[in-house]
Amino acid sequence: MAFDFKKEYKEFYMPKNKPSIVDVPPMNYIAVRGKGDPNEEGGDYKKAIEILYSLAYTIKMSKKGSHQMEGYFDFVVPPLEGFWWQDGVEGVDYSDKSSFNWISVIRMPVFVTEEEFAWAVQEAERKKKIDCSKAEFITITEGECVQIMHIGPYDDEPATVALMDEYIEKMGYKNDFSATRLHHEIYLSDARKTDPEKLKTVIRHPIIRK
Repeated sequence: MAFDFKKEYKEFYMPKNKPSIVDVPPMNYIAVRGKGDPNEEGGDYKKAIEILYSLAYTIKMSKKGSHQMEGYFDFVVPPLEGFWWQDGVEGVDYSDKSSFNWISVIRMPVFVTEEEFAWAVQEAERKKKIDCSKAEFITITEGECVQIMHIGPYDDEPATVALMDEYIEKMGYKNDFSATRLHHEIYLSDARKTDPEKLKTVIRHPIIRK
C-alpha cells in the first residue's frame, strides 16, 4: 500500500468544518513562487502547478528507473497546497486576485533531499521537456495554527475565515500573519472536476496567544 499523507496525518488534512487549533511540525515541500490571479488562463499559477506535479510524479515513479533514492517508499502524491498574501493586507482580500503573491507547494516524503530534488528537476526537464528552473525545495514550520475544512467555492471563504477569527478570539488567541506565517490552503478537491459547492479546502492561519 502506498503511503497516503491524508490518511496517516488526518489532523493536518481532514479537519472538521468547525475551527480547531493544531501544532504543525516542519514539513518539506517542492515549491514555486509567483504573483497574480490564479484563474488567469495560461498564467504563472497554472504553469507552477504543472511544474509541481511533473516533479512530484518524477520522484514517485523513480522506483521504476535506474535512479534509486535511499529510503524510498511508495507514496500517494499529496494534495496541492498554497500560501497566499497581498502586500499591505492582513489575511486575504478576495476581491483583488490580481494582487496575490503565492507559494504553491506539494509536500514531499522525508527521503526527498535537496540532492534528490535536484535530480528530479533535471529528470523532469529531460523527460517532460518542461522548464523547472523556478522550482525550489523548502522546509516550512507553521507551528501553532487554527484550521477548518471549508466546503464550497473559494470565493465563499471569507465567511469561513470569520468563523476562525471568532473562535480564536474566544480561545484567547489572535492571528499572527507575517512574512513567514501566511494564509494557507490545502486543496482536497480537483476544481476542474468538482462542483464548486462541493469543493473541500483546508484553510489554516497562524496564531499566537494574546
